[in-house]
Amino acid sequence: MGISFQGDEDDEDGGLISAINTTPLVDVMLVLLIIFLITIPVVIHTIPVSLPKEANQPTQTTPQDITVAIDREGRIYWNNALLANRADLMQRVRQVADRQPQPEIHIRGDQDAHYESVGRVVTACQRAGIAKIGFITEPPPKGD
Repeated sequence: MGISFQGDEDDEDGGLISAINTTPLVDVMLVLLIIFLITIPVVIHTIPVSLPKEANQPTQTTPQDITVAIDREGRIYWNNALLANRADLMQRVRQVADRQPQPEIHIRGDQDAHYESVGRVVTACQRAGIAKIGFITEPPPKGD
């Protein structure tokens, strides 16, 4: 038994002796271990997905390709020439969309530009029917 009283003969100093009964603790730990062993395979189960690999291919610019740049204030540049407004952008994109073969539009967005400004250029290209739109980015530094 875990507790001994004063009248017992085995008690040397005549005080109360208490000891921890570890049987319930071991039972609880075994139940938890079984629960974890059963649930871990369910949690670890993943769906096999083939993730894309990072590839940085140098841009092969042809003379008919058009670069549209957006600065941090949202101003739009057509081959380094500032456009007056979005209507001017739409007019130029429609003219380019009629050419055969259709040139690619390369979009260069400033790092601090609002996504809305870049999205408007992409929307204008889509509405005009441009088939190939690309984004020009800076490659990550080597060694990171």
